[in-house]
Amino acid sequence: MIAQESGRAAERKRIAFSTGELGVVLGFLLLFIALSIFSPVFFTPRNLLNIVDQWAPIALIACAGTLVIMAGGFDLSAGATFALAGILSILATNVAGPVAGIVTGLGVGFLIGLVNALLTTVGRVNTFIGTLATAIIGRGIATAITGGFIVSTDSEGFAILGTARVLGIQLSVYILALTAIACTLVVLRTPFGRHILACGGNPEAARLSGVSVHLTRGATFVISGLLAALAGLMVASQVGSVQSTTGVGIEFTAIAAVVIGGNSIFGGEGAIWRTVVGVFILAMIGNGFTLLGLNPTYQDIVKGLIILVAVGIDAWTRKKI
Repeated sequence: MIAQESGRAAERKRIAFSTGELGVVLGFLLLFIALSIFSPVFFTPRNLLNIVDQWAPIALIACAGTLVIMAGGFDLSAGATFALAGILSILATNVAGPVAGIVTGLGVGFLIGLVNALLTTVGRVNTFIGTLATAIIGRGIATAITGGFIVSTDSEGFAILGTARVLGIQLSVYILALTAIACTLVVLRTPFGRHILACGGNPEAARLSGVSVHLTRGATFVISGLLAALAGLMVASQVGSVQSTTGVGIEFTAIAAVVIGGNSIFGGEGAIWRTVVGVFILAMIGNGFTLLGLNPTYQDIVKGLIILVAVGIDAWTRKKI
């Protein structure tokens, strides 16, 4: 009897997920088709590649954030990591060259991710509060280092990361594609991916099954720190300058993309491709407002309404299951 009930519950859950995935894809396609009809500029290779290039940093943060959320956590320090990694990478580049700058930036991301991992696992600090504190500290350090001023570099080697093209396509597009594929394979094809889902779904059951919950969740924070730093490096190299306020709120945009893509904020489930779709739904909204000459004041209202609908659908789906 219990097995039968569990089977029925699993089947209802599978159907619910299929419906949710269909809704995300249909929403994306409808928006894409509408913009293609109303703006002749939208459906052009140049505009589409520019959208991917501009939103690639947010997509990187969102992919990593999806892993954190799947494992049952939240990372609100991505924006601070984004800025601090960019600042220190530029300063290191000016002193020791672009390679040292890139290594320094990634090192910053690793260190912040490790701090978040230790705080939220060994320290048992709530992930929301712990990463919020890390974000505040990170912004403070960034302001102290820069004195509130912009730091910049004219290193051509450092600029390659954000401006180089391969076969006419921006390097950022390739970086995003490889990252999304890698994260997808991790979730679907590795024991680590299964452990992430187990920790987010039922951490106690995962622990009793021999899964190291602390190690798994901690690893997702380290990945999040590294990808947030990589995103910061991409933007810093593209514009050649950063300041302490760079990337303010970018972590919330990334989380919004995760939710809009149909991933559950409660953890234990989700898919990287949904997050990528969520990112580009937001990107198309912004691009559409620009191309159609709409008042940008209403852009955030539209995005907020979409987030509310996505969260509401998630909550009601769980209730019925």
